[in-house]
Amino acid sequence: MNNTFTLKARLSALGFLEFAVWGAYLTSLGSYLFRIGLGEQIGWFYAVQGIVSIFMPALVGIVADRWIQAQKTLSLCHILAGAFMLGAGLYGMMAGDSANFSVLFTLYTLSVAFFMPTIGLSNSVAYTALEKAGLDTVKHFPPVRVFGTVGFICAMLFVNFTGFQNTASQLVTSGILSFVLALYSLTMPQCPVSKGGEKKSLYDALGLKAFALFKDRQMAIFFIFSMLLGVSLQITNGFANPFIQSFGGVSEYADTWGVHNANALISLSQMSETLCILLIPFFLRRFGIKVVMLMAMTAWVFRFGFFGLGNPGNGVWLFILSMIVYGIAFDFFNVSGSLYVDKKTSVDIRSSAQGLFMIMTNGIGATVGTLAAQQVINHYVYSQPAGVAQVEGWSNAWFIFAGYAAVVAIMFFIIFRDKDVKQ
Repeated sequence: MNNTFTLKARLSALGFLEFAVWGAYLTSLGSYLFRIGLGEQIGWFYAVQGIVSIFMPALVGIVADRWIQAQKTLSLCHILAGAFMLGAGLYGMMAGDSANFSVLFTLYTLSVAFFMPTIGLSNSVAYTALEKAGLDTVKHFPPVRVFGTVGFICAMLFVNFTGFQNTASQLVTSGILSFVLALYSLTMPQCPVSKGGEKKSLYDALGLKAFALFKDRQMAIFFIFSMLLGVSLQITNGFANPFIQSFGGVSEYADTWGVHNANALISLSQMSETLCILLIPFFLRRFGIKVVMLMAMTAWVFRFGFFGLGNPGNGVWLFILSMIVYGIAFDFFNVSGSLYVDKKTSVDIRSSAQGLFMIMTNGIGATVGTLAAQQVINHYVYSQPAGVAQVEGWSNAWFIFAGYAAVVAIMFFIIFRDKDVKQ
């Protein structure tokens, strides 16, 4: 029992640090970029995460499978990601408000290119360690994974209350955490490498074999709608913080708590996420994937709509509701979708199918969605003078995003059929 507790505590710390690295900047980077005059380029910083997610996790996964143990690959990736992120942060601090987009974006891109594969690698390390200890991963991994979200929240709050959310110091914080995790990763149980036996081709490793699933009409429709819903995934990560802070240009809201602590307010979204993930097994068993996905799509409508209607003053309760429904919007889509894919695919293409799900959602969907959202925001927000005009522009943008989510939900309701539930 003591050995099991110790192992789970070590893995929980691994997850905590893994997502703390991400939480240090993911929800606040937009505000920093806006402050230094790069507001119209925010979308590219978030879209590039999706672009590198299409191929980097698979390529790094091949290295971990064949040549370098996963815990060592995890350490190496964090050393590189931390070095480039620290470089981006130090450059931003030295350049001040005159930071060059090309330099900052290049350093940031190189960092996330090595960071994004670490999410899967940290999971692999945890799975291997639990299996070696004779523990059921389905039962014991979720409580460990929750600490990842806790780490994300703690990093957000740290950046918020230190005043880093509007400065390049958030990038320095992330870089330092990466170095800490690089060292800690080396203390993890060793993971095996496959030096012999059957080797996957690059075609298989990239998840391309799973494209055969498109021959099944139900799965093809599911993946297409996963991509369409994936469009919504990074919009609030990139733009919620600068949106809330934009109320600072309106005298009525300039001194409200929310304007000065946007990251802390947004952290309620991740707190909701930790609770909603526990509801998924019940809803999937009771209602099936179609209802659960419709709940997620509807939650995205409310997520965006509440932003469009609320304000950090007497309308802050609408912001809070937006944060609460985020747990349903994110978890009921990402986690339930992953479980559905796992259930509907055979063992020989299960990993490839999960890779395809990630490519469609966090890769193609999130990339297209972030860049499209940037164009909408540039048109309705950044083309207007700061103050009331920009706040009204933000409302228009959020209503457009809510309308998009509503259209996707209606189309999904009409087109998708869940064969496992009686229609």
